[in-house]
Amino acid sequence: MGFLKQTTPDIDFPTWSQGTRAEKIRPMARHWAEVGFGTPVALHLFYVGKILAYILIGWTIVISTPGIDGFFAVTEWYDEPIVFQKIVLYTMLFEVVGFGCGFGPLNNRFFPPFGSILYWLRPKTIRQPPWPRIPLTAGDTRTPVDVALYGALIVVVLIALFSPGSGAVPALDTTVGVLPLWQIWTVLALLAAIGLRDKTVFLAARGEVYGALTVTFLFSGVDMIIGAKLLFLCIWLGAATSKLNKHFPFVIATMMSNNPIWRSPKIKRKFFEDFPDDLRPGRRSRWIAHFSTAVEGLVPIVLFFSHGGWVGGIAAAIMLVFHFGILSSIPMGVPLEWNVFMMFGILAIFVGHPGIGLTDLESPWPLLLFAVSATTVVVGNLMPRKVSFLPGMRYYAGNWDTGLWCIKPSGSAKIEAGIVAIASMPAAQLERFYGSPEAAQIPLYMGYAFRAFNSHGRALFTLAHRAIAGTPEEQYVLTDGERICSTAMGWNFGDGHLSNEQLIESLQRRCHFEPGEVRIVLLDAQPIHRQTQEYRLIDPATGVFERGYVRVADLVTRQPWDDEVPTTVTWRADGSHTGVHS
Repeated sequence: MGFLKQTTPDIDFPTWSQGTRAEKIRPMARHWAEVGFGTPVALHLFYVGKILAYILIGWTIVISTPGIDGFFAVTEWYDEPIVFQKIVLYTMLFEVVGFGCGFGPLNNRFFPPFGSILYWLRPKTIRQPPWPRIPLTAGDTRTPVDVALYGALIVVVLIALFSPGSGAVPALDTTVGVLPLWQIWTVLALLAAIGLRDKTVFLAARGEVYGALTVTFLFSGVDMIIGAKLLFLCIWLGAATSKLNKHFPFVIATMMSNNPIWRSPKIKRKFFEDFPDDLRPGRRSRWIAHFSTAVEGLVPIVLFFSHGGWVGGIAAAIMLVFHFGILSSIPMGVPLEWNVFMMFGILAIFVGHPGIGLTDLESPWPLLLFAVSATTVVVGNLMPRKVSFLPGMRYYAGNWDTGLWCIKPSGSAKIEAGIVAIASMPAAQLERFYGSPEAAQIPLYMGYAFRAFNSHGRALFTLAHRAIAGTPEEQYVLTDGERICSTAMGWNFGDGHLSNEQLIESLQRRCHFEPGEVRIVLLDAQPIHRQTQEYRLIDPATGVFERGYVRVADLVTRQPWDDEVPTTVTWRADGSHTGVHS
């Protein structure tokens, strides 16, 4: 990796550019296995600087609270309940404005490096109501009401961040107190109203984490601490459960080969089965995947029930190392501040209040909140199409809904002209950043290699052949569905849940694609109780024209460049042959 310049594969471009998509992905995959994306060191330092800025601003906000004194006297105030409350709301604000997950070049955002607030304060942008039949939520166009709700959320959170505490709360051993309840109710009411009119904003605010934790601020006395502990437990156990699959080792191999700390290509190669010909996850990747899943699934239980002491201290230390390990890899999608927050929560809630546990409950509300969160996780694992991977807590499990859009240049031009957006189409951003369409081909195919390193990538590229069959493939540019979300709605974070029929219908109404101008692959995540993943092939102008499924076993035994995975077709609009196709 260079300091200012991306490290790119050494290829004969004229020869390489004449190959098939699979042939072009092969050298990119081998390069990724040794170097990762080749991100310049300066860019990694930029993200480190963003983490430090997040910490410094949060620290300053906390110190501005009356009764929280001493910038470096952290041990005297880190466990104050109002400090935890403010860090939760501050991180929610950081995320919902657009500075958190999905920010910047490591999420293929170049001009500008974020969307979020640039879209959600702008009328006529696209919104996605989760249940349009609910009164006052129908439609897909952002109105002044939506803008006002979003702006009000930002204002109320800012008011809370600079509010004093309520005064002494003996049950929590604090003289500073907690935030006024009217502020908490207002934040939750605004977040709920926004979420019902546009699930994108709710997901960007990380409602399943910061929204749920804000609910605990309504609980009195020790119930607030117990509720927070239960939610942390749900997050960890939910994430660990979702990783009980065959996909997660692929995430580990991909993440470690892109890790800025492990810089030696020799070390990176060890994460694969037999470099350069067999780039399935190697023994080291599989071991890390299984061990980290065990840590995430077992250690939090010890932390929750230990009530401090040396056992609780060791459990807390292990979880701090666990989150720092994720943080230090600076993964694609960059969920960096979330990991910093989780580390702070371990200290503030579990280390700061070790003696508070279930036997201290004063009401059933913490248990009810835990039940709601856990039920969402269960439903998300059983029916992943119904629940985004965020509230489903399938974090970095390698198993989430994905999509691939095959777009002709005329289709891209219609999207650019037909929607209200800040960012241009992904391919256009790459061309602008790298200087020419030819230069942009390298990072474009590096992105394909990244997608192909994940097990579902093999299915997406195989299904792309079926989606555009009968038309020369060079007429289409393939783009991740989440990148379309980034352009059209201002936010994305590794989730195909937003790139679905709802978005397709919204774009078709605005862009009026002709048949064959855009073809889309939608691939569902694997339900935890099945070993298949369902797919749909869609033409926005005519609708779904094929349904079927792929077997997980066929995905995890193939190389990243293999785009000939067997598919089982269960339905076709033209009534043609169904069954297994290779």
